Amino acid sequence: MSISKRILTVQDISCLGQCSITVALPIISALGVECVILPSAVLSTHTGSWSGYTFRDLTDDMPDIIAHWEKYGEKFDCLYTGYIGNAKQLDILIDVRKKLLKEGAPIITDPAMADHGKLYKGFDLEFVKKMSKYINGSDYVLPNITEASFITGIEYKEEYGEEYIKSLISGLKDIGVKNVILKGVSYQPDKLGVCVSDGETYQYHFEDKIPAVFHGTGDIFSSVFTGSFVNGSTALEASAKAARFVCDAMLNTNGKEHTYGVNFESVLKKLF
Repeated sequence: MSISKRILTVQDISCLGQCSITVALPIISALGVECVILPSAVLSTHTGSWSGYTFRDLTDDMPDIIAHWEKYGEKFDCLYTGYIGNAKQLDILIDVRKKLLKEGAPIITDPAMADHGKLYKGFDLEFVKKMSKYINGSDYVLPNITEASFITGIEYKEEYGEEYIKSLISGLKDIGVKNVILKGVSYQPDKLGVCVSDGETYQYHFEDKIPAVFHGTGDIFSSVFTGSFVNGSTALEASAKAARFVCDAMLNTNGKEHTYGVNFESVLKKLF
């Protein structure tokens, strides 16, 4: 019997909302990979659809959790980070890289902090600067165009050509990122996809654009990508699988009745 690999994911728990850890845990598990969690915060809901949500910062708990694992010599095959609550947690994650990863374990970073040209609630430009430093050394970084724009300092554009996409990727490479999976790329009004690049080659995967906006799709994409990549898929194969799964989940969601996320559970069987 083969031994399952273990992915350590660090992001928040939004108790209601189908995002972050409540997405990563079932998706990575469905892909046959053990998913170990290090929560950055606990929220009653995600911040996109509700106001007045509760927020419990777990920054002070994270070092003790890490120390407990280190005491028993626990090591992980991959570090996958999503929504990080504050800049101090990024310093803690540098410690995780040094102490808890197996040799050669990929570092996969989804700098979840912005979309549609704006930062999420609770983030500011100081956090962006900290994130820009943290992603240095990441094997794969998975930003959307807004996040790539903030990190690189390149003007955000909703209308662009291939040279603009290449400039964002070049800016990320200059920071020290090894490979880029740029999400939300579109050169045609009816297509949406990703650009996979090592800074020298540019590969694309596109799907038919679905005329709807849902929360949590970026988290779903990154989770499918990470689990598939750790399972041995190439970055392009993992990106294509993730994009198709997101589209399937969106198509299985009634946006009028289910407004806070996507019904990914209905298509989870496709990952087994």
